[in-house]
Amino acid sequence: MYSGKKLLLAASIALLLLPALRASAAAGDDKEKERVLRRLDAAAANFHSTAADFEFDSVETDPVPEKDVQKGTVYYERKGSTFQMGVHINEVNGKPVPKVYIYSGGTVRLYEKLVNQVTTLTKLGQYESWFMLGFGASGKDLEQKWEIKYLGSEVLDGVKTEMLEMVPKDPAIRKSLSKVTVWVDAEKGVSLKQVLTFSPTEYKVSVYFNIKLNQPLPPDAFTFKTDKNTSYLNK
Repeated sequence: MYSGKKLLLAASIALLLLPALRASAAAGDDKEKERVLRRLDAAAANFHSTAADFEFDSVETDPVPEKDVQKGTVYYERKGSTFQMGVHINEVNGKPVPKVYIYSGGTVRLYEKLVNQVTTLTKLGQYESWFMLGFGASGKDLEQKWEIKYLGSEVLDGVKTEMLEMVPKDPAIRKSLSKVTVWVDAEKGVSLKQVLTFSPTEYKVSVYFNIKLNQPLPPDAFTFKTDKNTSYLNK
């Protein structure tokens, strides 16, 4: 057994070594982060489109605990510097509530079939890095918009993913989105899971599966059908 003096000596040595160990771990994390980001660069060069099924769980813990679950299919397409996203929601909390979100050219259009209404939100180009997060974004794209920390690797659905914690550099975005944690398949440049933290009491978990990369997308991936009775709202 250690004597009191030996225990004190061991503790003193540990304290002396701790800063060096922390520095070594940080350097290792930075090296791994660089490795992942450069792999995303390579994947982005070959990225054209993605289709995936999803489940979005929006959670609020205070003042009243609440959870909304949305399910559907999402589409991403990148051609040169242009990017499009189509989110087709089929159900909300187990009930059919068809909605379509289309992002293109800095504008979001939301079509709500049950009320037959289209809502247009403009001047959202600053959020493009958020919309394309983990789907076609290169490491350089992410570095421009986010402070990135490497958290390690984890296997999801048999796929090795790299975990990145990302904080928006833009203070305006950071007011509504404090951080994002992504589980990304760096080889293909697609996310399998994302956790978006909006505040200490509000977050969203997005899980993607049945991912199809660089395959033809359906004709309605980035559009929706309206009729003469559709109402329109601009915000």
